Amino acid sequence: MLFWKRLFVGTIAVLWASVAAAQDRIPSHCVALSQSAPGVTYLHRANFTAPVEAQTVRISYVDHSMFLIQAHGGTNAMTDFTGYVGNVEFQPDVVAMNNAHSSHWTAFPDPAIPHALKGWAEGGKTQDHYVDLGDMLIRNVHTDTRDQYGGATPNGNSIFVFEAAGLCIGHLGHLHQELSDAQYATLGRMDIVMAAVDGGLTLDHPSLLRVLDRIRASVVIPMHWFGRYTLDAFLSDMEDSGYGVDRTGVTSVEFSLDTLPSQRSVVVLEPRFLNSP
Repeated sequence: MLFWKRLFVGTIAVLWASVAAAQDRIPSHCVALSQSAPGVTYLHRANFTAPVEAQTVRISYVDHSMFLIQAHGGTNAMTDFTGYVGNVEFQPDVVAMNNAHSSHWTAFPDPAIPHALKGWAEGGKTQDHYVDLGDMLIRNVHTDTRDQYGGATPNGNSIFVFEAAGLCIGHLGHLHQELSDAQYATLGRMDIVMAAVDGGLTLDHPSLLRVLDRIRASVVIPMHWFGRYTLDAFLSDMEDSGYGVDRTGVTSVEFSLDTLPSQRSVVVLEPRFLNSP
């Protein structure tokens, strides 16, 4: 009897701890419209080591398709993690990877990283992630990729979604296909999305614009651009489609629900490996 009583009490304690952790994160609204504050702009931050303000998320562009996403509660997540983030002692809590090629993943993530999430199917089985860390929730939606012969590799890529501070942040990964209705529904409406804009190795620009219009993100952050010419071509297409363009000249930005731009915008960040202040 004493054993079962202790088991019951322990189970209740775990459940309460889980509820408390979830309450640390403002509920996100991936399937609802975000409420942008007209005329309010996002905040710029100089270094990833600075504290993240309450109800705010910091996004830092590290390299190619790799970003650092930081929540107020201290969770650090990295996208398309390659193993090298800069000449700093830094260990993220979560790394998400896609295996399109070596600049999107590492086969040898540090075993000390608590959550190393693969975004591609293995042995025909999808990698379905739903990691709730209290101040940040990480999940993924699989998409197909092209193989070297022009065919399709089922579930070869993942769009990773990071929900924190009430925001829904999507990293499209190495996106090769326009999404199906079911994928759009599972993904939900994003507030901020990182999109590969090379126009060839991933989606061509017209196809990508259709995806972005359907996702309806307030902010698009370009990645995977392989030079200014490709980036400029994408920005021109986005301006023609009614987006504002902000060439920030910085590496990191912070957003909250109240500081999303009122006009759908492309926010250009400059890639830079992490460094100490």
